[in-house]
Amino acid sequence: MNSVCSLPATKGRPREFDVDEALAAALLVFWRNGYEAASMTELTSAMGITKPSLYAAFGNKEALFHKALDLYEREKLAYMKSALEAPTARGVAERLLRGALEIQMSTCDPKGCLGVISSATCGAEAEPIKAEVVKRRASSEAALIARFEQAQAAGELPDGMTPAALTRYLFAILQGLAIQGGSGATCEELSQLVETSMAVWPTQ
Repeated sequence: MNSVCSLPATKGRPREFDVDEALAAALLVFWRNGYEAASMTELTSAMGITKPSLYAAFGNKEALFHKALDLYEREKLAYMKSALEAPTARGVAERLLRGALEIQMSTCDPKGCLGVISSATCGAEAEPIKAEVVKRRASSEAALIARFEQAQAAGELPDGMTPAALTRYLFAILQGLAIQGGSGATCEELSQLVETSMAVWPTQ
């Protein structure tokens, strides 16, 4: 359910805006530009609010990014939960890759990955943002390692392969998919990357 925020205006009646819509607009700006390159002017313009309204409703720019990252994970990365529930390690990988591919093939969202874009472009002043992105990625990796440990116990992993190594391999493919998508690779090229990855996937 959408929420409406009423904030005092400098003149006249209180200014009202839809908080969920404003956050969704901010997410697109961060996703398109990365954290540091997303200016307050561009954010407030896209959100349709003033700087004082942004601070009152969301806190500062860093707090706004955290909320946008929450929204990104909740809506755009929902496929990850389904992937972990796949019956085999191969099924997990395929759901993750096809879920990531679907995002890159979307015509209404920016390309690339919000986490990859923001952490890769962060300078020293935005180190807390990079640390937050890394922390969230580590949480996702831990969940995937735990799932591949189950697959290992079921005898799915080849001898000598560890769940951690398989997780790093899969994340490298996912990050490569996002980077290529953000760099202008076509839908056909990205689809070929997913198909090739599944063709050489090391588990049955």
